[in-house]
Amino acid sequence: MKPGVRVLVHDDELLAAATVFRTALVGLPPLPHGADLPRLFEPGRTLGAFVDGELAGTADSYSGWLVVPGGKRVPHAAVTHVGVLPTHTRRGIVTELLRHQLADLARRGEVVATLRASEAVIYERFGYGVASSFARRELSRRDARLRDTVPGGGRVRLVDATASWKLLTRIYESGEVFRAGAIHRPDHWWRLQELRRGGETGPSYVAVHGPADAEEGFVRYHPIDTAEWFTSRERTIVVDDLVATTPEAYTGLIRHLLAVDLVDRIVFPHTALDDPLAALLTDERAVRTVSVSDETWLRILDVPAALDGRTYRSAPAVVLAVTDDLLPENTGSYLITAEGAARTDAPADLSVDVATLGALYLGGSRWWQHVRAGRVTVHRSGAAEAADELFGTDALPFSGTFF
Repeated sequence: MKPGVRVLVHDDELLAAATVFRTALVGLPPLPHGADLPRLFEPGRTLGAFVDGELAGTADSYSGWLVVPGGKRVPHAAVTHVGVLPTHTRRGIVTELLRHQLADLARRGEVVATLRASEAVIYERFGYGVASSFARRELSRRDARLRDTVPGGGRVRLVDATASWKLLTRIYESGEVFRAGAIHRPDHWWRLQELRRGGETGPSYVAVHGPADAEEGFVRYHPIDTAEWFTSRERTIVVDDLVATTPEAYTGLIRHLLAVDLVDRIVFPHTALDDPLAALLTDERAVRTVSVSDETWLRILDVPAALDGRTYRSAPAVVLAVTDDLLPENTGSYLITAEGAARTDAPADLSVDVATLGALYLGGSRWWQHVRAGRVTVHRSGAAEAADELFGTDALPFSGTFF
C-alpha cells in the first residue's frame, strides 16, 4: 500500500518530522535547545508520509533564488530534511515524497531545485544531477606567505560573534553574490546557524571587511582541540563560512586569517574547486586539497525557463532533445544559441535526460565528459563541442551554503 503524503502544518507535526529526519540520518545531533520550530520551517512546504497513521518519512524545502551563469537569479527551491524511519525503508516512501514534492514545486513556478545528498545513489532517478562540487583545503600558516602582487584589501574588523547574525545576513543579502550556484539564505536558515553555534562550547570569531554599513564580506571561524592550545604545534582554526562579494573583500579576509597569531593550521572545509587561494601564495604547497565532494544536486523543474534564464557563449547553435519522465511537460527539443533558448521542432543534435542536463546546467562539468559516459547521445558531428562552448563559464559553480 502506498503511503499517504500530505503537508504538515501544526507544530507537533513539524517536531515529529524533525525527529524522523534525525533518526533516519542516525548521526545528526538533536534539535538545538530553544529551537522555535515555526521559525525553522517555511509554512506549507514540509511533507509527511504516513503508513498506518504513523509518520514514517518527511521531505522539506524553502523558497528563494539561485544564481545562474550570467548572474540572473531564478526562482529556486532548496530541498532538505529528506528521511525515512529505518523501520520503513525499501517501501517506496522516498519515491512518493519526492514525486509529490517535484509536482508541488513545479506548480509553484520554481525553476530549479537543489539539495545536498547524504547518499549519492538516490536522487538521479528523480532528475537531479551533480551541478557543483567543493574542496576541503588545509593551509600551513608557517609556510604561507602572500605574494607581493596580492592587493591589500580594505579594513577588517572583529565583531561580536553572538550579536553579528543580523549584520552577516545584511552583508549576504545586500552584496553582489555573483557566482553561479549561489543561493538565497532565508531568515530560518540564519536562525538555525545561530542556534547551532549557540549550542556549541568554545570560542568563535567573526571578522567583517569594509567600512561600517557598507561591508563587503565576512568570515566566521573557531579553534579546535584547545585543551593543549598553548603547547600544541598543530593549533588549528576552522573557517565555518567565508563570504566575499568583491575581490578586495576576499583578499582582505584571507590576509586577516593569515595574520592571526598562535595558529599553525587553517582548515577551509568548503571552498570552490577553482578558489584562487593557492595562487595568492609564494609557496602553493602551503595549501593542499584534502578532498573533493559533490555539493549541489540540481533538478530543473521548468526546462524552458531554466535554459532561457542563463547566458551562453558565442558558438554554433545546437538543438537539445530533453526527456523528463516525472515532469513530462519539460520533454521536448530546445534550440540553444548565443542569444538564448527556445522550444523548436527541428531535429535534435544531442539528446539528454533531465538529470544530465541538470549536471551540465551551471557549467560544473563538460558535455564531452557525459558523452564519454554514455549520458548524452550525439546525433550530429561537432554538436557536443558546440554545446561545450555554448555552456562554458569563466568560473566553476559553487554555492557555499549547506542546508
